[in-house]
Amino acid sequence: MLELLTGSGLAAAAGMNAYIPLLIVGLADRFFPGALALPDGWAWLSNGWVLGILAVLLVIEVVADKIPAVDSVNDVVQTLVRPAAGGLVFGSSSTASTVAVTDPAEFFASNQWVPIVVGAVIALGVHAGKTALRPTANAATAGVAAPVVSTIEDVGAVGMSLLAIVAPVLVLVGLALLGLLAWSIVRSARRRRNADLRPATDRGAPG
Repeated sequence: MLELLTGSGLAAAAGMNAYIPLLIVGLADRFFPGALALPDGWAWLSNGWVLGILAVLLVIEVVADKIPAVDSVNDVVQTLVRPAAGGLVFGSSSTASTVAVTDPAEFFASNQWVPIVVGAVIALGVHAGKTALRPTANAATAGVAAPVVSTIEDVGAVGMSLLAIVAPVLVLVGLALLGLLAWSIVRSARRRRNADLRPATDRGAPG
């Protein structure tokens, strides 16, 4: 059960930022094996070169995601990357189901693909919500919301990843809070947009 919560939390984090949970999982295995020990077939995630590449990709993602218009293009590009990352982190944390990924025939016959698909679906769902939210917020605030919302998402991805590893029982609480936050941002953006579209006479002319 805890493995499912860990995998779900990491996959949800990947839906917000593909590289944060991958980097945290790799660092945890490399420096804190007591917190998260990857199966042999997934040990490559903690390789120094892999961690370095993930760090570079994370910097690019963090910058691109905070620029209006560029963030929407980035979301389109990430439509494949984030679900793939979600599948990887879910699969790597489900030690009972993904002991090793070596022989493709054995991989499919033993249902080792199931947690990877589940993680990809979770990440895709979160990514879809993020992709739908961002244009609404940008349009309502003339792009001002882009860096703010992006920073919230990055912090959420870090927090969710850490919760998934350290306290997986709190993952459901974290998911609920993220859902409430997204709903609050959408509601505020729509209210601001409606206020901007309202005729000046309806707003009340000064004095």
